[in-house]
Amino acid sequence: MTAFEKDLLASVKQAKRGQGRSTVVPVSAATEARLKVGLSQSAFAELLGVSVRTLQEWEQGRREPSGAARTLLKIAMQSPQALRQSV
Repeated sequence: MTAFEKDLLASVKQAKRGQGRSTVVPVSAATEARLKVGLSQSAFAELLGVSVRTLQEWEQGRREPSGAARTLLKIAMQSPQALRQSV
């Protein structure tokens, strides 16, 4: 058995014992809002009146939404159906 295989086997055993490393990936407010509304990136971007690229940058944490967009995201989080019905 190679060193890689031994290391892999040890990692699997460690994970089974609950001692494995876990990684938590934070979800942005924009992503959470979009998922609550249940739309694709392109449909949600169109609903908000922004480009898909802008939405992607919000979701990846590269940019922050403006005041109006931030308000729409809050509405989407609190009442997804209200946002969908408004369009």
